[in-house]
Amino acid sequence: MAKITFITSDKETIIVEGTSGSVMQLAVDNNVQGIDGDCGGVCSCATCHVHVAPEHVEKTGKASEIEQDMLELDDNVSEYSRLCCQLEISDQLDGVVLTVAK
Repeated sequence: MAKITFITSDKETIIVEGTSGSVMQLAVDNNVQGIDGDCGGVCSCATCHVHVAPEHVEKTGKASEIEQDMLELDDNVSEYSRLCCQLEISDQLDGVVLTVAK
């Protein structure tokens, strides 16, 4: 089980728990504002863009080349950007903090 914290653009903190699937689907299922997942999690949009807390980057790892290409289309990209559809829920993600991109 992984406990994941989302911080929305309204500064609302939402803590959710999951055991499997993508972090994007977990966010959508829990109505996290700003995570739309329009493409259904196939890395073809950026509607699940999040910024990983700097101290948790090792938990999420680096974005794949395809994910990096998709992120380049977003104006609010940083070195901590990830698409949460590409993050699989695992014990490794327990405690991770993700800020929803604007």
